[in-house]
Amino acid sequence: MGKRLWGRIQKHLTLIKGLFIFSILIFVIQMVGRVAHEVNGEQLRAELATLDTGTFLLLLVGGFVAVLPMLVYDFTIVEFLPGKFSRGYVIRSGWTTNTFTNLAGMGGLLGASLRANFYAKSATKKQVVYAISKIALFLLAGLSLSCWVALILLFGFDVGQPFRGYWFWLLGGGLYFPGIFIFTRVSDGEFFKDLTWRREFKLILGSSLEWGSCALFFLLIGWALRLPIPLAAVFPMFVVASVAGVVSMIPGGLGSFDVFMIIGLGFLGVSRADATGWLLLYRLFYYLLPFGVGVGFFIHDVGHRLNQFLNGLPVATFRRAAHLFVTTFMYFSGVMMLLFATIPDVVLANHFYLRLVPYMFYFLSQITNIVMAFLLIGLARGVGSRVKRAYWPTLVVLVVAIGNTLWRENFPVGLAILLGLVLACLLFARPELYRTSFHYSWGGLLVDGLIYVGTFVVYTIIGISSFPSHHHRPFLPESWLLPSTQVWLTGLGSLLVALLILLGIFRYLAAGKPEWLQAPYDAPRMRAVIRQFGGNEVSHLAFLRDKRAYFYQEAGVDQLFLLYRQKADKLLVMGEPIGNQDKLAPALQAFMHDANQAGLRPVFYEISETLTLRLHEMGFDFIKVGEEGHVHLQDFTLAGKAHRGERALINKFKREGYRFDLLQPPLSEDQYQSLKTISDSWLGDETEKGFSMGYFDREYLNEAPVAVVVDAEGTLVAFANLMPTGDHQMTSIDLMRARRDAPSGIMDGLFVYLFETCRDQGYASFNLGMAPLANVGVSEFSFIEERAAHLIYEYGSNFYSFQGLRAYKEKYVTDWQPKYLAYRRRQSLIFTMLQLVLVINQPTTPLPRLAPRWLSGWVTDEVHWQNHN
Repeated sequence: MGKRLWGRIQKHLTLIKGLFIFSILIFVIQMVGRVAHEVNGEQLRAELATLDTGTFLLLLVGGFVAVLPMLVYDFTIVEFLPGKFSRGYVIRSGWTTNTFTNLAGMGGLLGASLRANFYAKSATKKQVVYAISKIALFLLAGLSLSCWVALILLFGFDVGQPFRGYWFWLLGGGLYFPGIFIFTRVSDGEFFKDLTWRREFKLILGSSLEWGSCALFFLLIGWALRLPIPLAAVFPMFVVASVAGVVSMIPGGLGSFDVFMIIGLGFLGVSRADATGWLLLYRLFYYLLPFGVGVGFFIHDVGHRLNQFLNGLPVATFRRAAHLFVTTFMYFSGVMMLLFATIPDVVLANHFYLRLVPYMFYFLSQITNIVMAFLLIGLARGVGSRVKRAYWPTLVVLVVAIGNTLWRENFPVGLAILLGLVLACLLFARPELYRTSFHYSWGGLLVDGLIYVGTFVVYTIIGISSFPSHHHRPFLPESWLLPSTQVWLTGLGSLLVALLILLGIFRYLAAGKPEWLQAPYDAPRMRAVIRQFGGNEVSHLAFLRDKRAYFYQEAGVDQLFLLYRQKADKLLVMGEPIGNQDKLAPALQAFMHDANQAGLRPVFYEISETLTLRLHEMGFDFIKVGEEGHVHLQDFTLAGKAHRGERALINKFKREGYRFDLLQPPLSEDQYQSLKTISDSWLGDETEKGFSMGYFDREYLNEAPVAVVVDAEGTLVAFANLMPTGDHQMTSIDLMRARRDAPSGIMDGLFVYLFETCRDQGYASFNLGMAPLANVGVSEFSFIEERAAHLIYEYGSNFYSFQGLRAYKEKYVTDWQPKYLAYRRRQSLIFTMLQLVLVINQPTTPLPRLAPRWLSGWVTDEVHWQNHN
């Protein structure tokens, strides 16, 4: 039966612990209510009013100091237990236990229960119970010794003569210590085996200090009240009242202790009102205020356990809420101060604004209001972006603003509490500020820009309207106008100073970029990864020198890298990660972490379904951006009706003397100039694009063979550079360019030649690249953004031949693979697409190199290309 009951208890142990903690909280609430009922608020305020500031602080500190000796019990308890407890943990748990026991002792049951709760995590229940039992024996040792001191004062020095009639109380209490001391020393049982002389002396000393400091603090209150009585005579009565309180087992001795003290103080000539006030101050400074700190420690401990049980979710939620509150308040106060500094007469006549005034910062001069307003707005942007470098400047600005706001007579208490809460929230939310640098998002720049530019424009218009010429009346209401040109110029100058401050803040916050964001172009390192693990359809774009590479390492060895460009606060990643795909999950995790630390948000462009779904699990939304066409080379043939047009075209080119060839790197000067002539002719007035496609660059062309078409006179008329993938399974081309006077269908001929050549070299497929927006948003249930993209695909031929490109590739493609854009949730898709378009279309600037110029004659290892005449 007992085993079955114990098994059920073990099974529901977590629930039992939760009920215990909940019951303690309920008990604490009840005791606070009971004490509040016992303590007369009006009388307490009257007693506090009689104390000057110095005396009040003395009693406040004295009350906390008087509680400290009780911590000796807890530092001794942990000596009996096998676990290790930090000093801070022992102090917090000891303070909580002792202050709770002071106020609601319950005969030591509450203290034992709390200590079992605090110390059971590193010891067995039996060990904890044994340790608490040994401590409990000595809790009253100090009171027992105080009884002997009181007897000596009464009968040896004739101190406290009116209280001699209570000698039997003192004698009874005094006999406790010798009895327990002899019992523990004589007993040779297993229970007292580890109770050494040193530990017993420590417990006796701790108990003596506890009761002695308690008595001395009670006498200190009498001294502070300046009552004309011998304070030494109060000590015996205090000991008697304490013994009566312990015997009564009433929580905190409420009632019995008070009755004894009021009667005893009456014997010394203290009026009932003064005695009651004395006891009220004693309850306040020795019981209630330390108890309040103990409640805070208890809530902290319960919250810590709950936070651990819920994997840190509660603390993370509160910190984010505090972070949001601080950011919102700083923006709110900054805007309110701007309104007050620029159009004071208008806002002060607005009832809604006047209701909000008590909850903002306040400076007297127009200059400080404007400057401080933009300081708050600028730092709020840094705090909102979770930038670590924003913490200390924000703390200083808030302290200055709070100090200046409250440095006024009759400031409202509500405002003081609110501003204190703002400061506390900033301190609590500090772990939320973890990012190393700041990068302005377009949305943030738009909001802050509108605030500054709007303020500047409106203030300029107000200034011009305030001082019209003699022939024109101001078109603004009188309340909007400024009193003088000096005021306007002062405000205008302040706005310019504020702009410099804002720029300085953002420059300061943007400092500290991580090294990987500034890494130079390192072609040998990328080649090594591709050689070892293989590449993909975008790996050859790494050698354009217009994208940076993020390398993921394990044990100092490169495993995988991603190609990206930064735009504002975005990291635009081109295609799939390149390298060891077995390490894709940790590589993505590391990249997300590093990007987040740097204050950047990744965007993945032209990625597969598989990677899209993986990113979706990591908090990304996605949109389809088109389809990529693949040609199965082993099935490709010109025979049959399907390609009779291409077959006729090839025969035509052969009759006219055109031939196809592969130029092996390095390109000669003549070959390079011929290709450049073709490229310039093909471009015309257009500019090169980059990022997701190549641009004409000699070093890039020297990375792989170039397929060319030569006419009968030996002149190059068209070319396409190959894009080896490093896995000998798929290949592709990048640049496809022809002279403007090249014959029609020349690119078809070049494609057919490449298909046959790559098939003969053992390649399985040929990547014809993207057909943008193809099959995007065709379902009525598609996302709104995808359906809008479908409209562009259908009717946007004036800007880009979406359908024509799809139709051209369709005649060769065996299957189409969908490609997606993945972006962080709650991120503006419009801004993301615009940034992507700008990166693709902006003029390219090659990155700086890490190593000396690589040999231009490097040839890819995965295939040895041969000329086919």
